[in-house]
Amino acid sequence: MKKKIAIIGAGIAGLTLANFIQKNSNFEFIVYEKEDRLSLAEGFGIQLAPNSISILNQIEFKKIQTEDYYEPKNLNFYSIENNKICDLNLSQFNTKDAKYTTLRRSVLIKFLKDEIYAQHLRFGKTINRVSEVNNKFLINFNDNTNDLVDYIIVADGIFSNTRSFFEPFKSKPNFKNAIAIRTILQPKTGIDIDENNINLFMASKGHIVIYPINKKNELNLVCTLREKNFNPDNLRLILDRKLLSQNENLKNLFKGNFQSWPLYESQRINISSNKKIFYLGDAFFGFLPTLAQGASQSIEGAYELFNLLKKNNKDVHKYYHRRRSERVKIIKKKSNFNFFAFHFSSSIFKFLRNMILKRLVKNKRFIRNYLGEVYKN
Repeated sequence: MKKKIAIIGAGIAGLTLANFIQKNSNFEFIVYEKEDRLSLAEGFGIQLAPNSISILNQIEFKKIQTEDYYEPKNLNFYSIENNKICDLNLSQFNTKDAKYTTLRRSVLIKFLKDEIYAQHLRFGKTINRVSEVNNKFLINFNDNTNDLVDYIIVADGIFSNTRSFFEPFKSKPNFKNAIAIRTILQPKTGIDIDENNINLFMASKGHIVIYPINKKNELNLVCTLREKNFNPDNLRLILDRKLLSQNENLKNLFKGNFQSWPLYESQRINISSNKKIFYLGDAFFGFLPTLAQGASQSIEGAYELFNLLKKNNKDVHKYYHRRRSERVKIIKKKSNFNFFAFHFSSSIFKFLRNMILKRLVKNKRFIRNYLGEVYKN
């Protein structure tokens, strides 16, 4: 009899896992999503390093239209005054079939969703309670429907509500006293940048990243600012005070519509106390965005868990959490270091950072150690 898996959450992590499971006849599965539908109108960008593209290629990622994604080759570093410091060759990590890629998050979600048969997707489903019955889990939803499953995969984000059904403690993520602002730009931004590649502007207590997300000349902008008191109603004032005061020429970047939210990082690695329950993606650990590995790690984690489940190894729980924990520690350390180094306020520290950065981006051994271990899979 086939074992059954319930995947809670239809984000990148949950849908990636579902795609791989669908190709394995040893399992039945259902993806449960609390929203009534997936929002495919959201158009903000994500970056996928070669480690995740090589995995997505196994579920025919190249089905996505070539005009809907981009493959930047360089990361350009700038001061907030728009003076170029140096550039890093990202293509050195590419392979023939797996290249550093940028695209809209909604494009990836649509691809992942479209590859899953409709009978495996359930929307508008919120868990009411979970009970153990004869070594299985009976999930009761708020609409009074039930499902009896062998495994539960929790992939409902950094603020996961599902974890509370299984863990005696509530692990709240840490607010990092920072906010993120996103918008989509059209070409000819009014500032001198390389619109074919990724551009990072380092400011006092903040930074901006701008990069192409497709071949339609659309650019994604994400701005991170240190701010203890997040109030979306005062966002314009925050931008003026924290960022535009450092370079008023950047004001044209924020003329359109944009969204903002507070930045959080998981307080701890979330390891399930039950050997048949697994946390995946941000529900396992939510990263700061300063290494652009959030989506890639969700994909990696889904692939690792799939392979362990497929082998029906009795130590799946141990191997999965050991491997994921090792990766989290690597990504967290580098993400937090970037969060620190990008935001220097002292002129002396900025000068020293920029001088060191110019040398390091040309040091192949350092780059291989710093990014190579991140982009491997």
